[in-house]
Amino acid sequence: MRFLSIIIFLFIAKTSFANVILPSLFSNHMVLQQNDEVKFWGWANPNEEVTIQTSWNGELYKTKASNQAKWDLIIKTPSYGGPFTISIKGYNEIVLNDILIGEVWLCSGQSNMEMSANWGGGIKNMDEVGKANNPTIRFFTIPKSASKYPQDNLTANWDICTPETMKKSSAAAYFFAKRLQENLKDIPVGLIVSAWGGTPAEIWMPEETIRKDSILNEAANNLKPVEWGPTEPARAFNAMINPLVGYNIAGALWYQGEANVGSPVYDKTLNTLINSWRYLWHKKFPFYYVQIAPYEYGEDHFGGVEIRNAQRKVLNLSENTGMVVIDDVSTADDIHPKDKKTVGIRLANLALKNHYKNFDGIVNGPLFKNISFEKGKTKVFFDNSKGLNTKGDNSLFEIAGEDKIFYDAKSKIKNDYIILTSKKVKKPKYVRFAWKNTTQSNVFNEANLPASTFTTEH
Repeated sequence: MRFLSIIIFLFIAKTSFANVILPSLFSNHMVLQQNDEVKFWGWANPNEEVTIQTSWNGELYKTKASNQAKWDLIIKTPSYGGPFTISIKGYNEIVLNDILIGEVWLCSGQSNMEMSANWGGGIKNMDEVGKANNPTIRFFTIPKSASKYPQDNLTANWDICTPETMKKSSAAAYFFAKRLQENLKDIPVGLIVSAWGGTPAEIWMPEETIRKDSILNEAANNLKPVEWGPTEPARAFNAMINPLVGYNIAGALWYQGEANVGSPVYDKTLNTLINSWRYLWHKKFPFYYVQIAPYEYGEDHFGGVEIRNAQRKVLNLSENTGMVVIDDVSTADDIHPKDKKTVGIRLANLALKNHYKNFDGIVNGPLFKNISFEKGKTKVFFDNSKGLNTKGDNSLFEIAGEDKIFYDAKSKIKNDYIILTSKKVKKPKYVRFAWKNTTQSNVFNEANLPASTFTTEH
């Protein structure tokens, strides 16, 4: 009897908690990054053998769970295609169905990334909802969740794009994917959407990244609690980003900044967030973001325009980044611009030109390059300045001398640069453009893309 009891105990010990478990990321309908070595991971009994077999080549991959009950495997993916099946075996077997191979993008930020066609009064592009039957676009939309400590998993699932699922998903992300597919014919696109309206950037990066930097730590400590979401460092990162780390992506899209209006160090904050994500993924993936639109944040400060300028400055701080300016398709009385199609298209055009190298069009508006002074005149030079033109009669340029008191300047376009003059400034030293929270750019290039606000004062 004692021998039989031992046998029964060993059998129970071997079979208890024996099931291989996968994070929710690895589930039916998912999209895996093409032509890559993608990481699978999960949990199993310590020392349990785990095998993965893929239908695209029949190859068998093996590993064993560690004494921490964790395992991971690197799987080679082919060029785009599908649907495929993937079998994961331990003491049990999990079969994942309808798997596509294509391009995966992480889409994060606050409400303007989260915003769907169902949001409030809807988006400007509601006529697109009924056309959204596209089974090769997939959404993995993460519900809002916060945690004091980094999490290993979250609750979400992959959805096939239909008019109904598109209506509940990020509109900007959808139009990004749709535009990608116009050039990347037949290539599936997976959209991992992790966004939370009204949240500052500090909650989207690891806490230690903030605490070890005195400037960022001070900025984080100055954030005031709000009703609609966390403001403590890393709370959304821990619950909504950390469980994704390691899942191979082509790049990231970011639409955030409104909740950081008033921060004097947002350029450092955003740059640090970008670097922290790339460090965790071990990859300098493209990071494309949307400059916030002009809005009525108040007339007694420059908080909104300072964030826009900080976002512009990040382009020079972090490589492989891109920014789209959208103040020509927004209104200053709405913090949620309704035209999400233009936003998605402009983000996609950045990716098509800079990452995929298959689009020849102009994807950026005029970006401030430098200035020069000559006999009381100021010359302002831009990148992407071909076909430089202004709309309307008002000049949005201001110049100042050593005293940094700014005056309106007359502007004149010549040879794709702009000449500024003011009778009130004899020796100009500083220039700023569209320098108000509500001011929309009126300088464009031949692609009809607007210039970003800027100042040379700091």
